[in-house]
Amino acid sequence: MPPNPQTLLTPAMRDVLSRIARANRPAFHTLTPDQARAAYAAGAGVLEIPKPALARVEDLQIPARDGELLGARLYAPSDQALPVLLFFHGGGFTVGSVATHDILCRQLSLLAGIAVVSLDYRLAPAHKFPTAANDAWDALPWLAANAASRGLDASRLAVGGDSAGGTLAAMCAVLARDAGLPLALQLLIYPGCTAHQDTASHKTFAEGFVLSEADISWFFSQYVHGPADRDDWRFAPLNAPDVDGVAPAWVGLAECDPLVDEGVMYADKLRAAGVAVDLEIYRGVTHEFIKMGRIIPEARRAHADAAAALRGAFGLDG
Repeated sequence: MPPNPQTLLTPAMRDVLSRIARANRPAFHTLTPDQARAAYAAGAGVLEIPKPALARVEDLQIPARDGELLGARLYAPSDQALPVLLFFHGGGFTVGSVATHDILCRQLSLLAGIAVVSLDYRLAPAHKFPTAANDAWDALPWLAANAASRGLDASRLAVGGDSAGGTLAAMCAVLARDAGLPLALQLLIYPGCTAHQDTASHKTFAEGFVLSEADISWFFSQYVHGPADRDDWRFAPLNAPDVDGVAPAWVGLAECDPLVDEGVMYADKLRAAGVAVDLEIYRGVTHEFIKMGRIIPEARRAHADAAAALRGAFGLDG
């Protein structure tokens, strides 16, 4: 690693970071959760590609185990019986929504030629661990049971998400294996995987690379009750007792991201268990890059790569 990790950044990524610095907005960890959600929502679409149009965009409600109805949005490029990706948005279990990840989900649906169902799981601090994990898992068997009634192919399912949503997707892949619910793919975009922020990349990219260590600590302090929650494998998939027989994985990481090391470690854990893994590390970009497609070419490449992985997993290329 170079003495100054800023030298790893692409020119376009450096430009984005300088714009962020000039805007001088307060860091998430200095805000209340409501203020942080509003700030994240306000910035979510600024660097995105134009919003793709789709034939089907429908709002759904998915029941959770406690009777709460969770919001969700279905995207599909046609009315055909398409395979389905259940997507969980990022945001440290505290910010983010179906709305903040609308363009990414539209793009995956369009490029892969599949349906995407994006879930509004409940957020911290009003809903602490394991509510988000439970909501995510509750949505998957429901989708398996109800996809056909919505004109979708219930026999071809995948899970995916970015950051905290990637954590939830990895967890769902393990629970799906345990439940005998077959998945074609787990699509993990810079997922959180460790119990504690103790890898080298957490130190190297602690400040000045979009996602700061102070913000990560703040997000997690909203979500967990204490250290025992952090050690739970549903929070830290690297702590899963075993991952034998889980769905194949596509893992997309950002080189200049505190989470990059744990993403590689989880890919290695899957491979060691005999799981097929396609690992892509996008050089010179930071956390959140996949939502910066207007400026960052690597984001558009990641969209295409993720869509290709979905198409392959669902047998749509033959």
